[in-house]
Amino acid sequence: MANKNTQLYCPGCRHPFLFCLSFAIILVLPYLFFLDYAGSKEKFFSMIENRRTPLNDREDEPTLSTESTFRNQNGPADEDLERCNPSKAMLKVFMYDMPPEFHFGLLDWTGDGKSVWPNIQTKIPEHPGGLNLQHSIEYWLTLDLLSSRFPDRSAPCTAVRVDDSREADVVFVPFFSSLSYNRHSKVKPPEKISRNKVLQKKLVEYLTDQEEWKRSGGRDHIIMAHHPNSMLDARTKLWPCMFILADFGRYAPHVANVEKDVIAPYKHMIRTFFNDSSEFDTRPTLLYFQGAIYRKDGGSVRQELFYLLRDEEDVHFSFGSISKNGISEASRGMHASKFCLNVAGDTPSSNRLFDAIASHCVPVIISDEIELPYEDVLDYSSFCIFVRTSDAVKKGFLIKLIRGISREVWTQMWQRLKAVEGYFEFQYPSKKDDAVQMIWQAVARKVPAIRLKLHRARRFARFNTEDQIRSFKSFKSVSLRSHHPRIH
Repeated sequence: MANKNTQLYCPGCRHPFLFCLSFAIILVLPYLFFLDYAGSKEKFFSMIENRRTPLNDREDEPTLSTESTFRNQNGPADEDLERCNPSKAMLKVFMYDMPPEFHFGLLDWTGDGKSVWPNIQTKIPEHPGGLNLQHSIEYWLTLDLLSSRFPDRSAPCTAVRVDDSREADVVFVPFFSSLSYNRHSKVKPPEKISRNKVLQKKLVEYLTDQEEWKRSGGRDHIIMAHHPNSMLDARTKLWPCMFILADFGRYAPHVANVEKDVIAPYKHMIRTFFNDSSEFDTRPTLLYFQGAIYRKDGGSVRQELFYLLRDEEDVHFSFGSISKNGISEASRGMHASKFCLNVAGDTPSSNRLFDAIASHCVPVIISDEIELPYEDVLDYSSFCIFVRTSDAVKKGFLIKLIRGISREVWTQMWQRLKAVEGYFEFQYPSKKDDAVQMIWQAVARKVPAIRLKLHRARRFARFNTEDQIRSFKSFKSVSLRSHHPRIH
């Protein structure tokens, strides 16, 4: 018979209140911990989602102020971009004080012998204009650098000039190579070699003798060669540098390529379409082209398109040049057209694309090898139509494609053109997000890749001479003996 006094062991049974309280705490604590963790977790993921939230409602159509993503993530705030703040500039640039014959001397500027640079606060040397103007990036970029440290500069400065090359991100070579080609590529008796070739030879000698070039092998140097025929003699000797070009049409792939070089826009020749209130129906011409029709190299497609389109009643396809009233005629024609053809000529690119953008005439690009400025941050498909050359020359293909674009689609692209046109405007003083500032931003986006190349190249640089190798071996031998006495 069981003992009636026998009980199960229960330490808290003598104090039921304490037992119940302890039991409740044991149950509640994990729940509270879970709530706190869940709340923290929710905040954590909320923070991640907030970081992913686009700056505008449509991530695929960034606005003018947010399109350059590199600047937004790594550059100064908007208020700093309105006025130059050298301490917050995205890019530090060392510029060689080269003799005037390489830069403003080509504009017939003669200094007083005390400075290699003109005092642009007093007077800016004038550019000769004409066709020379379309490849004038060297002029605008140099002016921007010279003015980057003016105390009263009200314009933004993506790039600022520094005196110590070791503090610089890049080294700028102020050689006006396009102007040199345009004005001095012909031999003038009694000369036996053109001034353009002489300057290129001097340039190579000058650069390869500089400590900055020796230190980097030229990888961090910027050389402007926007005209396709500029730097013909020097380019293969200076290929490690970063070229600023119009396209890669006349360059070997190892000399110039999209990985290391920057594509810059042409300066448009026709006048900008201010206060454009035109509509689909107020632009009577469907498709417009005026320029050289018979071209060599890849430009033969122009001739084929001429024969395909010449009988279309609402298409303007004719020969044209800048002589006489050519620019004015082209301005009127583009302003009155819905679409403007940009067809490959002697090279993949032409100024016509940037004339079309300035006219708010939707570009139709037929150039399979074309490279476009700032395409890593700018989606050209939102305001340009791209057609493969093989398709464009098919009978009826191109005109059917263009006629099939609706009023609504054209209006969207026309509005987008008006939003992005400022990216392609060259001016002095430079303004926020104009062509000058956008080129500097494109250069800044190349800087990490330049640093990577330089750092990788320096892996074995400390021991690249026989004396250094012998010194290293001697040091290694002594070090081993000191740690391992048995080694003889």
